[in-house]
Amino acid sequence: MTVAVAHQVSPTGHIALMEGAREASLRQTDLEVIHVVESIDLDVTEAHQAGLSDEIDKVLSEAGLDQVSWHLHLATGENVSATVLDLAAEVKADLLVIGARRRSPVGKFLLGSVTQSIILDAPIPVVVVKPPL
Repeated sequence: MTVAVAHQVSPTGHIALMEGAREASLRQTDLEVIHVVESIDLDVTEAHQAGLSDEIDKVLSEAGLDQVSWHLHLATGENVSATVLDLAAEVKADLLVIGARRRSPVGKFLLGSVTQSIILDAPIPVVVVKPPL
C-alpha cells in the first residue's frame, strides 16, 4: 500500500504533507511526495529538488513525522491535476492526499479547480485537507 501526497510550498501544501505522512505512518508505508510545476529550467532542477527536499524535511521534522520515509517526484505539466493523477498511478498509490484552499464560487467557476478535478477524476480514494480557519 502506497500513500501519495500532492505537495506545494504553502500552508495548504504543508497541511497535506503532514496528513500524508500521518497516513503513511499509520499504514506503515513510504510517502510519495508529488510536486508539479508548470515548467522548470533543466539547469536548476537539481537545486529545485534540493530546496524542496529541505522544505519537506523541515515540515515533517517540526510535525514529529520525520521517521516517515518519503520520495520526491518533481514533474512539469500545464494540467496539474492530470500530472498528479498520472504520477500517483505511476507510483501505484492506493491513497492520494491533497490540500484545498478556500475559494469563492465565482473564483472556482472562472479559474477551475485542481482539487475538484482530482477528486472527480481519481481512480483511488482521495483525502482532502485544509488549513484551520
